[in-house]
Amino acid sequence: MLFKTPLGLLQLARNKIRSLVAVAGIGFIVILMFMQLGFQDALYSSATQVHRSLRGDLFLVSSQYKSLTAIQSFFRSRLYQTLGFEGVESVSPMYLGFAKFKNPENGEKYSIYVIGFEPGKPVMKLPDVEANTDKLKVPDVVLFDKNSRPEFGNVAKKFEEENREQVIEIFPFDSLRGYQVRVGGLFKLGPSFGVDGNLIVSDTTFLRIFPNSRPSEIIDVGVVCLKPDINPKKVIANLQAQLPKDVKIFTYNDFINFERKYWATRTPIGFILNLMLTMASIVGIVIVYQILYSNISTQLTAYATLKAIGYKNNYLLLIVFQQAFILAVIAYLPGFIISVLLYDFAMDATKLPIIMSYQNAILVLISSILMCMTSGAFAINKLRSTDPADIF
Repeated sequence: MLFKTPLGLLQLARNKIRSLVAVAGIGFIVILMFMQLGFQDALYSSATQVHRSLRGDLFLVSSQYKSLTAIQSFFRSRLYQTLGFEGVESVSPMYLGFAKFKNPENGEKYSIYVIGFEPGKPVMKLPDVEANTDKLKVPDVVLFDKNSRPEFGNVAKKFEEENREQVIEIFPFDSLRGYQVRVGGLFKLGPSFGVDGNLIVSDTTFLRIFPNSRPSEIIDVGVVCLKPDINPKKVIANLQAQLPKDVKIFTYNDFINFERKYWATRTPIGFILNLMLTMASIVGIVIVYQILYSNISTQLTAYATLKAIGYKNNYLLLIVFQQAFILAVIAYLPGFIISVLLYDFAMDATKLPIIMSYQNAILVLISSILMCMTSGAFAINKLRSTDPADIF
């Protein structure tokens, strides 16, 4: 009877203005949930993009390591000690640091992330980096991230148009004296919530940029490549048992997950995004509850009539849930379309990887339906307690 006579749909169709307002309110909550999830995914994706671009099986970091942007160094000798362990094929040191990049157009200085490694042992599997590794062998030549934020100037555009090296100036944070380098190539990596732009340099050039703060025997990440068919867990167990406790050892996936967990639980932005997502869901439940409660109050005489002629509470409750489901699905469609447009706008403005995923699309749809159903469960209390004798 419920589907032969769709009373829930008919009630919504009769009150068109009220229903449109309800769809707009729920659609706004859908957009909020999409945006929160989009920024959250962008946070985790951008924070781990360097990790995901590394070529290696195991990674050594300082025991004080928290994040790639919260740099903690350790002695390079620890990395070379791993060569004496069974299963280890090769090792490569990485140098990381923040410097001030002088915009060649206006002279303004902005923080940029500098990644250094030995050109003969490339540790990044980005196609553009692999194609330009030989250029890094030349002293003072760097690769510039063409996806960096616009405050660094038109470095990438000029390089592509003029097809020649550009001279730029880099300033260590502990010095007022700049160091001139030449842009010899471009690559694509992109900014994150903690990094606005990136430079890739050789280990020699890195130490020249940071002459006072970075002794050559100090590194930030040690990349370890294992021989084929070697169990990484077994090698890690041997390394942890033999090496001093001043280093941590991660597998590829554990290295990524550690960084992701840091941003999710130990930074304000991770907490804020999770809190805002929870608040959006709660506000949505309240809004839908008010809409459904108002519909029930308006149609209370009709519901009382149905009860008086013998319809049970369960039938009337299904009508309310039917309305909740219809509102959720109808509101989801414009919310999804607007969110896709906002994702594109936000990605162009911030250069962050804000991309609509199938997982988020399904998650928000299910969350919207559950949110509306939860609101319906609260709203039906008035209907359940309605006595036809009191109405008539």
